[in-house]
Amino acid sequence: MKEKKSEKNLPDKAMAFRAEEALKKAVARTIADHKRTGDPIVIWRDGKVVKVPADQIEVRESEAEYGNPKENGKRGRS
Repeated sequence: MKEKKSEKNLPDKAMAFRAEEALKKAVARTIADHKRTGDPIVIWRDGKVVKVPADQIEVRESEAEYGNPKENGKRGRS
C-alpha cells in the first residue's frame, strides 16, 4: 500500500519543528549570555547593522523575535 505524501512528510515536519525550537533556545541563551557578560549584540535592522548595548538587551525565553526596547514600545531584539 502506498503512503500518502502528507503522511510521508510527518517525520520531516516533526524534525523541522524540533530543530526550530532548539535554535530559538540557543538564541535566547546566547542573548542572555551577552547581557550577563556586558557584551553588546549586533543585529540587522531596517537594512542596517546595529549594535545593541548590553544594558538595552531584554532576555526572553526561547522567542524567535527580538527588538530594541526603545523602538515602538517593543521589548527584546529584532
